[in-house]
Amino acid sequence: MKLSLTQDQVESRYRTYHQRINAALSRCFTTSSPETLYAPARYILEGKGKRIRPFLTLLACEAVSGSSDKALDAALGVEILHNFTLMHDDIMDKADLRHGRPTVHLKWDENTAILSGDMMIAFAYECALRTDTDRRAELVHILNDANITICEGQALDIELEKSSHATIDDYLDMISKKTGRLISAALEAGGVVGNASDEQLRALVTFGEKIGRAFQVQDDYLDIMADDGKSGKIPGGDVINGKKTYLLLRSLELTSGHAHDTLQSIIDNKGIEPERVADIRTIFEQCGVLEEARQLINRDTEDALSSLDTLPFAEERDYLKGFALKLMKRDF
Repeated sequence: MKLSLTQDQVESRYRTYHQRINAALSRCFTTSSPETLYAPARYILEGKGKRIRPFLTLLACEAVSGSSDKALDAALGVEILHNFTLMHDDIMDKADLRHGRPTVHLKWDENTAILSGDMMIAFAYECALRTDTDRRAELVHILNDANITICEGQALDIELEKSSHATIDDYLDMISKKTGRLISAALEAGGVVGNASDEQLRALVTFGEKIGRAFQVQDDYLDIMADDGKSGKIPGGDVINGKKTYLLLRSLELTSGHAHDTLQSIIDNKGIEPERVADIRTIFEQCGVLEEARQLINRDTEDALSSLDTLPFAEERDYLKGFALKLMKRDF
């Protein structure tokens, strides 16, 4: 798909807005007491987050109104809500690191992380309520719906982790709620601030849903295929840890016999030895799941980009498309 912008232009806009968002986030949670309530919130926001969601909020507002000047508070609300989910997820996952730094519950303790995260939810809604728009009620509803849906997704993820017979539909439902909804909500929030029509909001939500699923499936794909370390993960880390992914669950549907039993053993034994990763990748290649994943990623990405064609501001619309392509880093 040919855009009017170069990737250098998209990257420049991203860097500029990344700085703008970080500067605004640094002005949040300036209250000093109680220190154990506000310091953890400042700490997690000082991490090396990519700010994907607030950037999408700003771009969505521009694509329907030509300007993002009024959308910064809404973007902050989205990002603070996102970081609250990370803080609580880290507790549930017993994670030690977030962006290369100790997680909040390790640096302080679990009770502090829970309480500070709870405060961040309320602060996110305050950001929505101070947004310069007559549609604040819609904005709050979007954040509420996203918050509830993310919690549903996390609950489904926990259930999926315990299940020995999870299906690919279970997995796709989980990622649409846990990962995809906040991406679509970020875009929807920007559209509301830009006074988007119902049709334009549907286009933005569709874009978010499609690009969110493509992003997660590509993440699964890169885990097993990017053995040069570019994915930022241990190659094959998902199968080593017994994680249920698109590739594993779909390949269980496509295989039989010894190959199927080998894949099922990953779930039953909650992982495999690192030296067996190459064997699993061979099974993925032979059953066709890798090609299926590539097709799904490409199809969802193309559908996401096409959904934006009705938005009124062409250059700003192309920034959204260009950023989606930057996120996907499609090389197949």
